[in-house]
Amino acid sequence: MRAVEVRGLGNLGGIVLRGGARRVRELHFGISGRVFRSVGPVAAPVRVVHDEVAGAVYSVVGTALWAGSRASGTALALRAREKRPLDGSAAGRVALTVLNGWHGDLLQQEVEQLALPMTVRVNGRDVRTKRDAVAAAYPDATGRVAVFLHGLTENEGAWNYKSVQHYGQPGVTYGSQLRRDLGYTPVWLRYNTGLRVSVNGRELDRLLDELVAAWPVPVADLLLVGHSMGGLVARSALAQAVDRGADQAGWPWLVRDTVSLGTPHLGAPLEQGAALLTHALGLLGETRPIAAVLAARSVGIKDLRHGNLVEADWVGHRPDDLGNHRTHVPLHPGARHFVVLGTIGGDADSVVADVLGDLLVRPSSASGDTGDDRRMAFPDGHILRLAGLHHVDLLNHPRVYQQIRRWLTHRPTTQPAGHE
Repeated sequence: MRAVEVRGLGNLGGIVLRGGARRVRELHFGISGRVFRSVGPVAAPVRVVHDEVAGAVYSVVGTALWAGSRASGTALALRAREKRPLDGSAAGRVALTVLNGWHGDLLQQEVEQLALPMTVRVNGRDVRTKRDAVAAAYPDATGRVAVFLHGLTENEGAWNYKSVQHYGQPGVTYGSQLRRDLGYTPVWLRYNTGLRVSVNGRELDRLLDELVAAWPVPVADLLLVGHSMGGLVARSALAQAVDRGADQAGWPWLVRDTVSLGTPHLGAPLEQGAALLTHALGLLGETRPIAAVLAARSVGIKDLRHGNLVEADWVGHRPDDLGNHRTHVPLHPGARHFVVLGTIGGDADSVVADVLGDLLVRPSSASGDTGDDRRMAFPDGHILRLAGLHHVDLLNHPRVYQQIRRWLTHRPTTQPAGHE
């Protein structure tokens, strides 16, 4: 671990410890406040003294913990001899991506050393989007490019997911098979999933602009594949690129197809439940500290509540507002759009499948079925429901790949709008 990362962990530890002291203080005051209120006005003088003394003690303790952790991190950083970064090992990469998923917005603001930027990844390393670096990383680049966007708390290695029911072979992924079968060059991205979807969409817009310009051969066909949150980021990037006026030569008009795998286009029930629980716990002084802990989850997670894509969905609204302010963002007109969704159990069309979906995303959300005229325009033949697959299965499964290959192989003779 590098010295700068050790220092960052010390800073993060200080923030966590100080926050913990604040939560204990709130719990203490919540309980004591109820006691004083039950006693009545006669307890007012005692309460004033109690609140002053207790508040001062908690403030000192919190500050001491914060300063002590930061000082320890600085001291350890001065002694650090390890030059390999934290993400130089598989365990370190997982720890970083999970930490960024849960608290990526906090890291971006307070502990930038641990915040992950959006980058192209090859063999566990970042690739600069400059012509020489891209050419070295992709010596056999083709004009067909498949960009893979992982989901919440995942990284580029998630696409190599293995189990007994799957390929079970290292290196066998959708990307490797698309290269073999259809000549696509797979490009794996990693990004901070704790940031706003709209922020990551803006970063993806910028990165793809640079990547296409730096690609060793002219790009004729761009495929975007997103798992879970990754599908939202892809849609956000397309929408923002069009809004900023990307011309007909820009990357959005090279996108011929997109595939979203278990993407919560209309929101994820788990985050919706967490939001309701946070709101309920915040109504009582005794449970308000627990609500504060729950509310500390990243804004990236909170964007999954309703499938937010653009700034208008959240600007001017409180992060824990239960209202749905999602803007209707039509599918990009220059491409075909496909959906693969999983359902547990043996019948993909059963009531249980509709309610539980893949355990994290319901079919109606994955297919954008609002039930009204604002539903997303996925044609029936562009949606595949697969029984017996949970959310993570969608990252690497033979049944999913067979359908993706079938969709990409059988294209209409007429191009979608935007492709001349």
